[in-house]
Amino acid sequence: PHMTVAENLFMPFAKTGFGGPLLSRAALARAAEPFLERFDIQARPDQPVGSIAVSDQQLLQIARAATRSKFEVLILDEPTTSLTTKEIERLLAIVRRLRDEGRAVVFVSHKMDEIFEIGTTVTVLRNGRSVGHRAMKDVTEAELIRLMTGDEVRLDQTFQPEAATGEPLLEVEGLSGRGFRDVSFRLRRGEILGFAGLIGAGRTELMQAMFGYTRPTAGRVTIEGRPMKLGSPAAAVAAGMLYLSEERKLHGILPTLSVRENIGISVLDRICRSGVVSSMRENAIVTDVITDYDIKTSSPEKKIMFLSGGNQQKTIIGRAMVRRPKILIFDEPTRGIDVRNKVEIYKIMKKLAEEGVGIILVSSELAELKRCATRILTMHHGSTSGEFDALTTDADRLVGAIIGSGENRHVVD
Repeated sequence: PHMTVAENLFMPFAKTGFGGPLLSRAALARAAEPFLERFDIQARPDQPVGSIAVSDQQLLQIARAATRSKFEVLILDEPTTSLTTKEIERLLAIVRRLRDEGRAVVFVSHKMDEIFEIGTTVTVLRNGRSVGHRAMKDVTEAELIRLMTGDEVRLDQTFQPEAATGEPLLEVEGLSGRGFRDVSFRLRRGEILGFAGLIGAGRTELMQAMFGYTRPTAGRVTIEGRPMKLGSPAAAVAAGMLYLSEERKLHGILPTLSVRENIGISVLDRICRSGVVSSMRENAIVTDVITDYDIKTSSPEKKIMFLSGGNQQKTIIGRAMVRRPKILIFDEPTRGIDVRNKVEIYKIMKKLAEEGVGIILVSSELAELKRCATRILTMHHGSTSGEFDALTTDADRLVGAIIGSGENRHVVD
């Protein structure tokens, strides 16, 4: 990441050896320009790669492959996971062009719309084995999901809990901070409240401020009528709020530790006596979490980094629930997760809501919000732009509120 765009593009030719640089920086920059233009990379040749957008980093990797004269096969492994809709469109356009030029592209993805948009054939893997190979023109989405999961998954199945009533569990009033301003809303016990918006709309910044990662500049947060100290994650946890980050691998798991250690670390106050961990207490809690959340692992001692994304996420959720929170904030909980584990996480959220937990669901997938949330708040440029009933509002009205067009605001009583 500390090297420039041009240096990354022409590695290893840009490396400095015992005889000095094989190509000068000026020569590298001149040689890079045609590739940056061809692959729509919005960066200068002399920019450090760590400073450019994730989407441009992805395109740079493709462009680097294209600098090899004998480039015939390109393998892309979940290339769109962290990209916005527009960035995905840019990347897929490049992939289509390479395909049309006669290159072979292996595109690994769990996203059905992407597979159908650019694929000509599809191979489905399950548990490390090929379970089907089809021409895209001869296969349906339902059949692909059946092959992936081994059973039928209804695409129209919803996971909303019963409509919540009673006094608000959480009240946010006039909250402002970096990336958001004057946000107010209520969350009832047993409700799943969805937050929709484009990347940069302020959803994650709002959630992190509520949880205390950042300090708001104005406003207040109350839980069960009691004001919560702002700017303190410890105070949020003590009040009964937990936040599950959108960056699972960076801020969710401890990758080099075992499943047992990842769960046990959240309850050290319950399993330690005089600084010594009680293995009996820890094992009992860990076993319950693995069983209750159906975490697929060969052993609690397996390093969590070797679990699938879905099982990592279920471990994180199980670990959180050991703390018995009143409010659980899910930020992009199914990002990078296959269809089957998505459904399992939807079921978990519904079950937790029905047990009385107040849930906030931040998601970039409107279909996910409409399947799980009872209400959806939309955000645009840091402010709430609408409040909608998830069951009765169509996607077009949600999109209108997300992009800030027209009179799309519809407040739910």
